[in-house]
Amino acid sequence: MLSFELSEEHKEVERTVHDWAAAEVAPKIHDLDREHRFERGFLKGMADLHLLGICIPEEWGGAGLDYLSLGLVCEELEYVDTHLRVIMSVHVGLNCMTLWCWGTDEQKRKYLAPQARGEKIATYGLTEPNAGSDAVGIQSTAVRKGDGYVLNGEKVWISLADVADHFIVFAWTDQEKKKNRDHKGLSAFIVERAFKGFSSYTIKEKWGILAGNTGGFSMDNVEVPVENRVGDEGEGFRVAMFALENGRYTVAAGATGLIRACLDASVRYAKERKTFGQAIGEHQLVKEMIAQMVSDYDASRLLWLRAGWLKNEGKRNTRETSLAKWFATVQSERAASDAVQIHGGNGYSDEYPVGRYYRNCKAAVIYEGTREIHKVMQADYALGFRQDKPRRVELPAYKR
Repeated sequence: MLSFELSEEHKEVERTVHDWAAAEVAPKIHDLDREHRFERGFLKGMADLHLLGICIPEEWGGAGLDYLSLGLVCEELEYVDTHLRVIMSVHVGLNCMTLWCWGTDEQKRKYLAPQARGEKIATYGLTEPNAGSDAVGIQSTAVRKGDGYVLNGEKVWISLADVADHFIVFAWTDQEKKKNRDHKGLSAFIVERAFKGFSSYTIKEKWGILAGNTGGFSMDNVEVPVENRVGDEGEGFRVAMFALENGRYTVAAGATGLIRACLDASVRYAKERKTFGQAIGEHQLVKEMIAQMVSDYDASRLLWLRAGWLKNEGKRNTRETSLAKWFATVQSERAASDAVQIHGGNGYSDEYPVGRYYRNCKAAVIYEGTREIHKVMQADYALGFRQDKPRRVELPAYKR
């Protein structure tokens, strides 16, 4: 039976995360954003609420909730600030869910379980100075040496680069395939911050998500044991795309929360601010912008909920997740722009949060597949040029 009603468990997840973020983050976020300062204490708060392993099974240290719960958490966190959702995207969506599905039991015991409990923080390293959307353009290498690999290369625009303990890193293990841009020459590895030759840094001059940590890292002859390879040699591209699909889901849900934040802020201001003898909410063109936010919020939420439902059912959702990510992020950019417009000159100041929403929203239109990448994907699906083939590893259905 088709139902749009959330379960009581889902509603409790929403309430819990909303209340925590409102009490613990909202009063501090203005200053943290202005100071470009990452607050590590939020990680403990999220761990205490079991958010850092929200949909990972209890046997591996997680909360064992479903994929809709993951989406609800991301929407509520980004309602307060984007950097909170980014933590969920890289730690849970890109790293933990990948290790859960692709990792060996030993990798799950050593890395996944402490990550799901929030004892260790994790992220994902694919992007390089000259390779973003073009994943096979990366230059990092992993050369087999005895019982391990020696990794060299540089990654950039990595969320939590200067914070995370563990990294899923992608590098070429077949140099001949690298020359021919054959993705079957890529492999994935778990790299620890403590490994010799690993160093990281923070990018100081960002435009948005200023309370979050973004940076890069270098690998200078980093020795990684063979047991830290994720999947078989040559499966790195498949691992990367699997991870991105789950990351995109969290981005879609989060962008939906940002639209709602813009809507709520705009409604409040439109009722309070008066021009020409009446509240600006009475002006037709202001109503038009607010109405657009309403429709964009509802449509974005329905799209990510559909993707989450498909995940719960164990059904392939690459197309649906791509559409949800593309639509929600693009509409969040419009919502933030209109929210600033509704606030007029005040929207251009730091007194109101809509300027921060505007700065924060843009990155999601770029990372985890630019809007252009997703447009091409959706067109290819419609034209029949793209069809999803069975994968060796799939995200398991939620076990109730």
